[in-house]
Amino acid sequence: MTPEQVVRDVKAGRLRPIYLVVGEERVLVDRVVDVIRKAALQGAIGGFNEDRFTAGEADVDRVINSARTVPMMARCRLVIVRSVERWESQGDDDKSSRGTALDRLAEYAQAPIESTCMVLMGGKLDGRRKLMAIARKQDFLVVCDPVSRKELPQRIQREARERGHEIDDDVAELLAEIAGPELGNVLDAIERLSLYVGPSARISEDAVAECVTRVRVSTVWELTGAIARRDTGTALAVLADVYDPHDRGLRLVGLLAWAVRQLVRFAAARRQGATAEEAASRSGAPPFKARELAAQVSRVPAGEFERWLGVLAETDLALKGSKRQPRAVLESAILTMLVGAPK
Repeated sequence: MTPEQVVRDVKAGRLRPIYLVVGEERVLVDRVVDVIRKAALQGAIGGFNEDRFTAGEADVDRVINSARTVPMMARCRLVIVRSVERWESQGDDDKSSRGTALDRLAEYAQAPIESTCMVLMGGKLDGRRKLMAIARKQDFLVVCDPVSRKELPQRIQREARERGHEIDDDVAELLAEIAGPELGNVLDAIERLSLYVGPSARISEDAVAECVTRVRVSTVWELTGAIARRDTGTALAVLADVYDPHDRGLRLVGLLAWAVRQLVRFAAARRQGATAEEAASRSGAPPFKARELAAQVSRVPAGEFERWLGVLAETDLALKGSKRQPRAVLESAILTMLVGAPK
């Protein structure tokens, strides 16, 4: 099951007696557990009907006995167990008379108590474990893996729609580039944008520039244009104007990578015979940018944009891990991108 499926099912009143929630994306894990908890304890006295355990600190018998306890003045009891992967690492050295802790949970999962909702949480479990096999077969396995960069724009659009906002493909791509890849940062940005634009309003590039990047997209195109023209003075002047020491220039690097990817797609479309307007549409750029993009592409030889992306990837790593001054790192990146561009 996906986290979204769990949320839909639980809100529709379909609460399962057991869930195995695995994965490293804490935002999704917390969202799933929160919606289950609210549904399970609705109308109940939480202190009497909720038990929380951490694997290794509590033994499996205590967990199962808690699950088998009758709810007090409520329809459901909630049992949450964190870090179940700890029991996997204990392995056969921690056997009870009826097998390992995970085997005992697998046995319980085959006939769970209907008046209890048990939530088992773990970062990663061996897929060959009996508990994992039963969870897949009975459809109570919830996978909360990090969202891939490719899937992130669609996730952004879905999260925006849930808050009542439309967001264009290119704006979602832009937000993914500058706020990702961590989902927590992306959701924080969407919340700020939602408050900024107001109820039911569209989230635009201008809103992203105002709330998230503090850099106008038009300025980024000015910078890429200066690099394409090999105009060192203008490129460094624009950099000096927009550099933000608070984020070490990371969002500017994200914006540049987003713009260069549009140029890559635009150039590919032109090579396939598309008009400038058609190429702009395929690259996710607005039609009025067609002539400007065509001019930039005409100045840059094949393969140069891809080299720029490599430089930006190295710059991102350097800004996150180097002891050099961030502005110096960015200036070096701009100069490296300028080298090789035509006169």
